[in-house]
Amino acid sequence: MSRISDRLREAIEEEITTGKLLPGSRLDEGELAKRFSVSRTPVREALNLLLGEGLIEARPRRGAVVTRVPPQRLIEMFEVMAELEVMCAQLASRRMSEEELAAIESAHASCQGAVVARDADAYFYANERFHYAIYTASHNSFLFEQAAALQRKLRPYRRLQLRVRNRIQRSFDEHQAIVDALRSGTAEQLVTSVRNHVLVQGERFADLVSSLSRLDASAGDTDRVPALAGA
Repeated sequence: MSRISDRLREAIEEEITTGKLLPGSRLDEGELAKRFSVSRTPVREALNLLLGEGLIEARPRRGAVVTRVPPQRLIEMFEVMAELEVMCAQLASRRMSEEELAAIESAHASCQGAVVARDADAYFYANERFHYAIYTASHNSFLFEQAAALQRKLRPYRRLQLRVRNRIQRSFDEHQAIVDALRSGTAEQLVTSVRNHVLVQGERFADLVSSLSRLDASAGDTDRVPALAGA
C-alpha cells in the first residue's frame, strides 16, 4: 500500500467524519483521481481500505458509497465499543506507568481547553487522544487493535454527538470521572464511568437519531460526487 493511498484514505475519512461526505454519497474513482491529481490505482487502494473499515460500501451499479448505518446497528456497535473500552481501562488501571497516566491527563487537559473555547472540532481530536492514551496504557496490543478498529468505524457518529448542545461539557465531565477512577484505582467506579461515557442510550440515542435524520435530509441527490478538500 502506497503513501499516496494512505493520504487519500485519511482525506476521504476526514470528509466522512466531518459530514462533508454524507451517508449515501457516491465516490467515483475517476472523479477522485482527477481531484487529487493521481492515477486510479491509489484511489482504488484507498477505497479498499475504507471498505475494510466499514466507512464505505460497494453497491451494484453505483460503486462505492458512504455507509448509512441503521440506528439499531449503531446501538450494537456502541455496546461493543463500551465493553472494549472498559477492558482497556481496567488493564490500564493495573499496568500503566506514571508517564502513561500523565499522557491521559494531558489529553484530558486539551479537552478542557476545547470546552472553554467551545470548539467541538478541537474537542473531537483531543477526545480521540484521550481514548487512545487509555488503549496504549492497557499494554495489550490485540485489544488496542480491536478498539482502534471499531473507534474508526464510529468516528463519524461520535463526532455527530459532539454537535448536540452542551455535549462536549458533559463528555468532559465524564472524562473527569474516568481520570479520577484511574488515579484512585477504584475498579467499580472506573467500569461504570467508562461504560456510561461510551454507551448511547436514552436521550443520547434520541439526539443521535435526530442528527442522522438531519444528515439524510441534507444529503439531497445521493448520486452526486461531493467536492473533496485538496491534498
